[in-house]
Amino acid sequence: MYWNKSYECMPREKLQELQLERLKRMVSRIYHDVPFYRNKFQECGIMPEDIQSLADLQKLPFTTKVDLRDNYPYGLFTVPLEQIVRIHASSGTTGKPTVVGYTRNDIATWSELMARSLMAAGARPHSVIQNAYGYGLFTGGLGVHYGAERLGASIIPISGGNTAKQIMIMKDFGSTVLTCTPSYAIYLAEVLKEQGIDPEALKLEVGIFGAEPWSENIRKEIEKKLKIKAYDIYGLSEIMGPGVAIECECQNGLHMWEDHFIPEIIDPVTLEVLPHGEQGELVITTITKEGIPILRYRTRDITKIIDEPCACGRTHLRISRLQGRTDDMLIIRGVNVFPTQIESVLLEVSEVEPHYQLVVRRDGSLDTLEVKVELSETLFSDKISNLEKLERRIKERINSVTGINAKISLVEPKSLPRSEGKSQRVVDLRKI
Repeated sequence: MYWNKSYECMPREKLQELQLERLKRMVSRIYHDVPFYRNKFQECGIMPEDIQSLADLQKLPFTTKVDLRDNYPYGLFTVPLEQIVRIHASSGTTGKPTVVGYTRNDIATWSELMARSLMAAGARPHSVIQNAYGYGLFTGGLGVHYGAERLGASIIPISGGNTAKQIMIMKDFGSTVLTCTPSYAIYLAEVLKEQGIDPEALKLEVGIFGAEPWSENIRKEIEKKLKIKAYDIYGLSEIMGPGVAIECECQNGLHMWEDHFIPEIIDPVTLEVLPHGEQGELVITTITKEGIPILRYRTRDITKIIDEPCACGRTHLRISRLQGRTDDMLIIRGVNVFPTQIESVLLEVSEVEPHYQLVVRRDGSLDTLEVKVELSETLFSDKISNLEKLERRIKERINSVTGINAKISLVEPKSLPRSEGKSQRVVDLRKI
């Protein structure tokens, strides 16, 4: 089912005509209204009228998170502050946060795209949506909230944390859709089991999870433990918030709403644009935002563009599930390793739980990787010889997937830290 079929299923030729029209308008606005972009254009020897095709986008400069921080708080806004009706900021841990502003039209657009996204992932106007994304400066909670209201669904704005109350509300209010981070969904499933609650006794049908990379194996784990259909959603505050892209019922990549965003994939080292199907760093240009349009934003997210037609009938390009981030990527003895690669291996091993931590150390001049993973409760008291065999099996499997010879540490059940928001999987002691 579609929320807005005329746009979601627009013929590619018409969609590209719309993109070009909106791109030209956006480029002219940022050139004339934002000194930062005007200077960038002049450094590149580019004028707005030089953009005559979608291919000309490649001539334009990139925008990075550093650029947003350097222009903190309002330096990239294209409208006066009195036209901004909402301000969000990233939850970055270093330096100034990245600030984004929304006009009334921006909020309406965001609500529309989130309604499309929720519908694509199985929510309906009669759904009861339990929104366990955080409310506040983080865009997740309010993005889902406004989209659910636009859809006409019943939204429960419970926000993150307070797990006991989450479960009580889930039972008593008859929640049918859960929105939160995938790591928190796993944690909720754990607590349900501890409380002796059978997920099948709940009314949950669908989960929409994002805000952190997660693997196909984590999807299977969530679906098995919560007895729901789990969908991947993508967004980032600099571009809009949640709802930039979403899986449809085919679950073969995430549709990016191209009438509002233009995706590119670049080589993060050479910065060259890569053809569809090749993996690299995702770059996004907003073409309808009024408050803070962003040109060729380097997301740092690693993915690829899928351009084969989707069986659902939507014509918008898809991106594959995120492989990781260029700034989450670990380089161990010259080998690039993403936490999601390790996660996929661990979730294939039935004797361990989906809770792990990667610890990177420097031993002399060599980097080492330790993988801490929780044993399942049934195996915790098993024979030492059996545990050693399990360690060897995991070690060999990780080595075959990543090329890294990691140390495997099997730890007690529930001994690794839990998170009610984004999980912290990596402890890099090389920086200390």
